Amino acid sequence: MTRIKIELPAVLPFTTLIPVRITDLNYGGHVGNDTVLSLIHEARMRFLHQYGYTELNFGGIGIIMSDVAIEFKIELFYGDELKASVALTEISKVSFAFYYKLEKETGKGQVAVAIARTGMVCYNYEAKKIAPVPEKIKQQFTP
Repeated sequence: MTRIKIELPAVLPFTTLIPVRITDLNYGGHVGNDTVLSLIHEARMRFLHQYGYTELNFGGIGIIMSDVAIEFKIELFYGDELKASVALTEISKVSFAFYYKLEKETGKGQVAVAIARTGMVCYNYEAKKIAPVPEKIKQQFTP
């Protein structure tokens, strides 16, 4: 079986801490794969909020997720504090990508829990169609 391999950008400039709640656990007693996706969503929302954006107003346009890939590394448990690092890259005419590195503290220091990438498309929710990436966003997030 071929495994997904995500190459992270060299720099993930935004970091936030997210505690694992008891409601994040599944029947196996650890954080489930569906919850990891929710944690990625939370990290993205915090990233957007830092810049004064939302998913409905990203420089004047909405955004919608077109795809997601997650590499699961180790388990997360109740009481763990997740360090989520985020980068926005790969800006094209109508889309871009978010990259995520989720880590937790162990006796060996920070250890990767999961690495992820979400493909995002600019979307006009009123017209129900894809829209161009705003120039403001291109200028703000292009190195």
